[in-house]
Amino acid sequence: MRQGIITKGIGGFYYVSTDDGTVYETRACGRFRKENIIPRVGDRVVLSEGMDAVIEILPRKNTLIRPPVSNVDRIMVVASLKSPAVDMFMIDAFLLSAAHAGIDAMLCINKSDLASEEDCRAFCEIYENAGYETVVTSAKEEKGIEALRPYLSGRVTAFAGNSGVGKSSLLNLVGDNLCLETGKVSEKLARGKHTTRHVELFPLKDGGYILDTPGFSRVELPGITADRLWALYRESAKIEDGCKFTGCTHLKEPGCSVKAAVESGQVHEKRYESYQYFYDKLKENKFWKIGKEE
Repeated sequence: MRQGIITKGIGGFYYVSTDDGTVYETRACGRFRKENIIPRVGDRVVLSEGMDAVIEILPRKNTLIRPPVSNVDRIMVVASLKSPAVDMFMIDAFLLSAAHAGIDAMLCINKSDLASEEDCRAFCEIYENAGYETVVTSAKEEKGIEALRPYLSGRVTAFAGNSGVGKSSLLNLVGDNLCLETGKVSEKLARGKHTTRHVELFPLKDGGYILDTPGFSRVELPGITADRLWALYRESAKIEDGCKFTGCTHLKEPGCSVKAAVESGQVHEKRYESYQYFYDKLKENKFWKIGKEE
């Protein structure tokens, strides 16, 4: 029996790529339905002798709910400064979701041809100061693509970002003979038209896979509770001194080391504004507040 990775799932069929690059069209074995197990893109699986059925799903190292994918090594958060305008809350939502799932993440600023080099550099510094790696690209001008490739080689990388930032255009450049549909940004709505129809892994010739994910039009943070929020910000690891009170929310309490770090510039004020925004949202939403683990 051979093993492989699920690269695509459509209409009850799962397409499994084995180590030699052969792709098999399979179904999930019947016991999965009885045990309420749903195979996911990214699953390492064992195939039947006839290579027509998935009979075992190997242990997952991580799982994302949206998009429904497993065993991701890195999330590449793609954003643009213009067309569409940058949305830090959306960027941070992706980064928080990655941290919650235990997945590495980094930031790619695309469409650099629409913004100045100084603006791109200044924005990247916000996240570099937080501890994230960044790369600047322009899919239109094919700039920064070679700088992007080393971050993808040998890994399963999920490209995430709101619609219109150029995820599919980047994938077409780094992938091998990909022809993913791309969409233009609506001038009226200042956002892109979602072009990805399903979740699919695409193999890289240098090893690894890239994953296009459906565009997001709203922020969701499933499973994250308000009291655990700050620990998901990478800046939290840089602040050694604890706050004065146990259970500090880092909002109004006196002697809060997080607020002091913001005042000193150790934590960027934009990132702190992001924390305040999500903390309020998590407190308002009962499901998020309960923090049901998936």
